[in-house]
Amino acid sequence: MRLPLFIANRYLLAKKSHNLINIITWISIIGISVASFALIVVLSAFNGLEKVISEMNNRLTPDMQITPVKGKTIDLTSFPVSKLKEIQGVEFVVPTLVEDALLRANDKQHIGQVKGVGLEYEQVGRLREVVFNSDALMLSDGEHDFAIPGAGVAWFLGVNAHDPFAMIRVYVPKRGNASLMNLESGFNSDVITVRSVFSTEQEQDEKLVLVPFDWLSELLEYEDKANNVELFLTSKADASRVKKEVKAVLGTEFTVKNQQEQQETLYKVMRSEKWAVYIILTFILILSTFNVVGSLSILMIDKRKDTQILKSMGADKRLIHRIFMNEGLLISVAGGLIGLLLGVILVLIQQRFGLVKFGTGGNYVVDVYPVMLKIRDVLLIFATIIVVGCTSAFLTVRHAMKQEMPQSYSSAQ
Repeated sequence: MRLPLFIANRYLLAKKSHNLINIITWISIIGISVASFALIVVLSAFNGLEKVISEMNNRLTPDMQITPVKGKTIDLTSFPVSKLKEIQGVEFVVPTLVEDALLRANDKQHIGQVKGVGLEYEQVGRLREVVFNSDALMLSDGEHDFAIPGAGVAWFLGVNAHDPFAMIRVYVPKRGNASLMNLESGFNSDVITVRSVFSTEQEQDEKLVLVPFDWLSELLEYEDKANNVELFLTSKADASRVKKEVKAVLGTEFTVKNQQEQQETLYKVMRSEKWAVYIILTFILILSTFNVVGSLSILMIDKRKDTQILKSMGADKRLIHRIFMNEGLLISVAGGLIGLLLGVILVLIQQRFGLVKFGTGGNYVVDVYPVMLKIRDVLLIFATIIVVGCTSAFLTVRHAMKQEMPQSYSSAQ
């Protein structure tokens, strides 16, 4: 062990001549422990919340979405659907149409969106998780077409999915220059039977209705055209590799987005909130290091005789500086490790057993508070503790050495 670190370790563990120094040192360690504990717990809570929201959104969000760079529609007659299906990892290629619409049912109306999807949608396993009755993920039985509205849309329109006669009338704008002031001349409309209801997250639930692609294509007067093409991948597919191969097939005329890129704003907001909290808690950690400043300052005064002895034995100013620098760093590291260890244990217990639950009586998406531990968060917090601890110790020791050491050296001479 290096001499400065050895002496600093002895100063930390040995009993001081004044009990006040011991108390301040432990207050410093506890303060840093609390700050690091709060950092790892709060960041893990944000990770868990991000995971829950992502899972909710990603159930209805395709793994890849292809949109045209120019224009609003894709010509399916020339689009290389067969080549995309040949890419390893691609399970389904689903053309989709999305259009704003006026929805009416039971003398109620609501502004939302209709999304026309191919019948391959019925075969995507994770989509069954969002439908209240998984057996009802059917958009057509060959003779009749069915709609699956979001839970919010169904509530606004007063639609009961268990009613076999429940229907929604969909109005979409006519193509061309027809008058929008008259529903008959300005809109195309048709009635479609409600098969079931899906539920993912509030924004989609309150605006989206799933309908068969051919039904909506006819209503919009589109022929062999789609707004987007959605790709659903196998569970073991490498999304980044698939994205590169899809881009190679399509060229520069189309944009390919993965799930995070499709919800870029949502992810940016969640991450911004997480790092805002991290900055706030880091300021609390910095405030906790003021105790380290006090502890080091008093310790340097208490150990003045020891430093005189070391100087008489040949120690220079640099060695004395490093001893107290290591002392401040040891206090910060000790507090940080204790707080991180306790925080990691608590997060793992919550992640494994879910001891902290939401209150009873509410309709919650999950039953327990979601948390997720990430190693990079642990490393980031530990690095922050090291940087803050080193900075505070360096500034404290440097100031004290400028004030005290010249006088000590002059008295020694």
